[in-house]
Amino acid sequence: MKKSILYTMCLAGVLGMSSCADDFLDQENSYQLSQENYFDSDAAVQSSTSALYNYVWYDFNDKFYYGMGDGRANNITAQYSDYIYPYTNFTDNSLSQGLTQAWGSLYSVVSQSNNTINNIKTKCTSNVSESAKVKAMAEARFMRGLAYWYIGTLWGCGIIYENVADMVDNYVVPAQPRADVIEFAIRDMEYAAKNLPTTQGDKGRVTKYAAFGMLSRLYLSMAGLTTSGPYDGTNVATDFNRGSRNEYYLDLAKKAALKVIKESDAKLLDSYAELWGASTINNNSESLFQLQFIAGDGVGGAGQSMTRFRAWSTMVADTNAWGGATYCSYDLWEEFKEYLDENLGTVVDDAIRRHNSVASYGESYPELSADASDPYVYGVTETAGSQGANIKKYVIGTKKVNGFSTVNNSGINSYMLRLAEVYLNYVEAVLGNAESTTDADAIKYFNMIRRRAGVAEKTKLTYEDLRHENRVEFAFEGLYWYQLVRRSYYKQQEVVNYVNNQNRNASYYESSTHTYELSDTYVAPGAGVATATAKSLTLPMADTDQTKNPYLKTDANGNISTQPYVFGEREIDQATLFD
Repeated sequence: MKKSILYTMCLAGVLGMSSCADDFLDQENSYQLSQENYFDSDAAVQSSTSALYNYVWYDFNDKFYYGMGDGRANNITAQYSDYIYPYTNFTDNSLSQGLTQAWGSLYSVVSQSNNTINNIKTKCTSNVSESAKVKAMAEARFMRGLAYWYIGTLWGCGIIYENVADMVDNYVVPAQPRADVIEFAIRDMEYAAKNLPTTQGDKGRVTKYAAFGMLSRLYLSMAGLTTSGPYDGTNVATDFNRGSRNEYYLDLAKKAALKVIKESDAKLLDSYAELWGASTINNNSESLFQLQFIAGDGVGGAGQSMTRFRAWSTMVADTNAWGGATYCSYDLWEEFKEYLDENLGTVVDDAIRRHNSVASYGESYPELSADASDPYVYGVTETAGSQGANIKKYVIGTKKVNGFSTVNNSGINSYMLRLAEVYLNYVEAVLGNAESTTDADAIKYFNMIRRRAGVAEKTKLTYEDLRHENRVEFAFEGLYWYQLVRRSYYKQQEVVNYVNNQNRNASYYESSTHTYELSDTYVAPGAGVATATAKSLTLPMADTDQTKNPYLKTDANGNISTQPYVFGEREIDQATLFD
């Protein structure tokens, strides 16, 4: 009975969505469908994956997407936003806001994916083709694999399961260690890469190249978690300051990235601004995977809520604009405005990416105004906030301006993977364990990103070049923290030192002169900021989840006891995956 209820809820998420858009998220409402008669055609099987593109990700995307990815990494200063500042300040604990929601949302992805996979295996009639089954299962495994990568990266462990019924009957089970969780994610994503089509009829659905792009990310994680060769449970790295990564996975990451770069139709947009335009953001040529949101106030969880948490006033969003409490951090501002590039031997002003990422005094944004002759000017059209540098990405203006933004559901998608990341993943794989590289292809792809941004190109690359580029290119896209964590698998103390040396919770805007300089009153490490340790590189388990499952409680040393996952035979041969 419980299983039926769970399934019905998930099915309702698929069938209940509607919008003006003519796309695969549009589903016909029907109260005559059930798990017993739904899987009766190729079209029905294909539609069963629709909820995996928004509904189940909602609570993760709602605040945690950037609260963790950018808050923890100190791209954001948010002294009054309790879903961000505990993570920025390293004062988060088991009661911190967002933990339960994020964990629950990611496991909703897992649960819905499992339901989809298992129902396709057991409920399909003879009317359904084998190719339709495989493609839908590949989509579901793409989503499940990505969710598990987030879980393993954030919490350092996770509960692996493939059947919802098993968890309904007994959810008090031990977690699996991080390397097992990432390996499970990799196997899912490899299945997706092998079985997804190169293109999809429905724009926005994941393809083979989305999976290969994600694999370039996942392989880089496993390169740091293991010592040598393919993962077999015995080669998990225990020295987190050893300074080198597993060459086997670095090579796989390079191959996966090249599949996307060489074979896909993906290409960088001509301008950085196009990435964030209301009419150009959704499913553009650079996007490999976006969460697919629907404009309007329809089914909860189907619309993009992030916009209201970024927009700083009702002049740039329709009501419920709560972004006045979140600002670009001083640390990130310095990398945009006055970054000393030692490789180039000069101070760089990354003006194009800064303008489109951060709203700062005197910057003009015509796209936020309904009257092109009277463009919105930050800090002039209306008074700037106390910090004076709000977050611009995902702020697209009111419905009067763009025609589709509504109170809570803007209808713009969330980037989860774009081609620029694949380029930089390739660079990282080529750089490998070396101090620098002059590899021609790595430099080529690296400079393509910089050329679009209007900053000087390079002839040699170091890790510092890569770190900086990742930070400014993907600022406020919920990605930077995960890249730092990846580095900590083999250079842990370096990462801990780095985050402790950032200027956290720093004020830097002088409203009387409209200048951006670190406040004279700032005292490191910043108000309310705790010293980060190795423990800060993973999240605490929410108190509610510990109560539900005592196996998730920590021991006296703050560690969660884990149990290895028993893997079966590998479905996909890594040696032939890239043929």
